[in-house]
Amino acid sequence: MTSQPFVVDLDGTLLKSDLLFECAMAFVRSKPLQCLKPLAWLTHGKAYLKEQLAQSTDIDVATLPYDPDVLWMIEAQRNSGRKIVLATASHYSLAVRIAEHLQVFDEVLGTTLERNLSGTHKRDVLVTSYGERGFDYVGNSFDDLPIWRSARQAFVVNPLPGVALAIRHLGNVVQVIRSDATTLRSWSKALRIHQWMKNALIFVPLLAAHQLAHPLQLWHGVLAFVFFGLCASGVYVLNDLLDLADDRKHPTKRHRPFASGSLSIKSGLMVFPLLLLVSFTGAWIWLPRSFVAVLACYYVLTLVYSLVLKRLMALDVITLALLYTLRIIAGGAAFGLELTGWMLAFSMFMFLSLALVKRYAELLVALHSGITGKTGGRDYFPADLAMLSSLGAASGYLTVMVLALYIHDSGTTALYAHPRWIWLACPVLLLWITRIWLLTHRGRMNDDPVVFALRDRLSLAMGVLFCLIFWVAA
Repeated sequence: MTSQPFVVDLDGTLLKSDLLFECAMAFVRSKPLQCLKPLAWLTHGKAYLKEQLAQSTDIDVATLPYDPDVLWMIEAQRNSGRKIVLATASHYSLAVRIAEHLQVFDEVLGTTLERNLSGTHKRDVLVTSYGERGFDYVGNSFDDLPIWRSARQAFVVNPLPGVALAIRHLGNVVQVIRSDATTLRSWSKALRIHQWMKNALIFVPLLAAHQLAHPLQLWHGVLAFVFFGLCASGVYVLNDLLDLADDRKHPTKRHRPFASGSLSIKSGLMVFPLLLLVSFTGAWIWLPRSFVAVLACYYVLTLVYSLVLKRLMALDVITLALLYTLRIIAGGAAFGLELTGWMLAFSMFMFLSLALVKRYAELLVALHSGITGKTGGRDYFPADLAMLSSLGAASGYLTVMVLALYIHDSGTTALYAHPRWIWLACPVLLLWITRIWLLTHRGRMNDDPVVFALRDRLSLAMGVLFCLIFWVAA
């Protein structure tokens, strides 16, 4: 047993995240109109920035992504009788709250308004308190290099790129822990590549106009699909960064890459503007300006949705329906095709029903978990389940009515040789909508009904039959 203290860093070590970025995203989420204020605080120094962010936000330390391997290491050292010290560049008040939550630290050192406890500053404080080579230190970044040099033993946790090479010359590294590695799978989940299938709605105007055989139009469709997907992925990343607190309280969303800490907030802040830049630049060069305008509307609306609308009753689901419909409008813009009111009405009612399915599924999970208040930052209560199912089913059946009325439109007779065959699509759509709502009511619905439909064999079969009926009618 040794009497020397065991000193543990917080950001990127004990915590699979960074509290500075956590506070910054929480501040932007709660005060979007003041999102540039932290930049003004930074001009007074990082210590002042951390002080202001800590005072302006309320971080739930109980839901933060702690590294279980580091917690196990701390517990092992604590059981051996050693003093455990939390020494972090994060603000002292946050560090104290974390220490109180974990109940494993004997002392806490952190940044205050007078001192940013990072790098050499942290090294000087530790050497003054415990002496040169008078402590062991656990860290992960370049800022920890001077501290490791003054420590008796160095422990390295998930070293940042380049750190693994730098520590080879220290001579006192006793353990390197790699408990979490960024993978392509993590980025695929963060970018929601599987959600790109929603962008197939871009091709709906081309299908409806019976122009799918035109190579140039198809090429424009592929470009529009890719650029819309990149924009949507950028939106998903930003949305996840803004929703960290809510996602960590959700039974499944807490496993998302940024919420779980498998991807850093810093990397997300670098990636999402890059995706948007590529998306809008490519669209500006290769596609009509009207498509760029629709893409810009989609991005602005999703941003407002993420910051405000998703927490407002009814407006959230109507916005989701509009975001799906914007994909169809974007397709019309990319192909230079005029959209009919029938198509837009069909889309709005259909996706409003599916948006309500999503909310119903979330509330049902909350109800089964014993929650009676608002859930996940939404403006709904489990008591709203009956009303949501009524509104959702009604919206879905209105979709069928729009389709039935479309059959008798003069434009339909011009496009289809046998428009009466389309009547067969109505019972197929009725069956699908009814089945979706019954499954949702029984608690068997994925929280995203579009993804569910793409994976459900019966839904796919009905989708093929639906398209086949229109082909026969044509």
